[in-house]
Amino acid sequence: QAPVVATGGGPVQAGGSLKLSCTASIYGYSNYTHYSMGWFRQVPGKEREGVAGIDSDGSTRYADSVKGRFTISQDKANNTLYLQMNSLTPEDTAVYYCAAGQTSALTVVSRRGYTGMSYWGKGTLVTISS
Repeated sequence: QAPVVATGGGPVQAGGSLKLSCTASIYGYSNYTHYSMGWFRQVPGKEREGVAGIDSDGSTRYADSVKGRFTISQDKANNTLYLQMNSLTPEDTAVYYCAAGQTSALTVVSRRGYTGMSYWGKGTLVTISS
């Protein structure tokens, strides 16, 4: 099984909500506590952006662009990472990826945070229409 697999994308009207899920077998790794999980997004021609990160102890960080609207959470018992997205705008349209790496939630949402991630799921497209 791939370490991380994201699902839940789709079309949404502006102002709406969407919840992405990521099945992450990495939660079962013996060294799981060394990993942080993150959600990234990318639009064509732009650098991949870390929008939310979560450490193994549950500490979270968010990009300024999504703070107050997005919530990252994890259900370790069910090997699942979530991203609840509310008050969506067309600017949130992107391919969203979940990822895991031996890094930190702070690094996930920092510039070029994607360089710290080791495992990537196949992206899921989120399209917000106005």
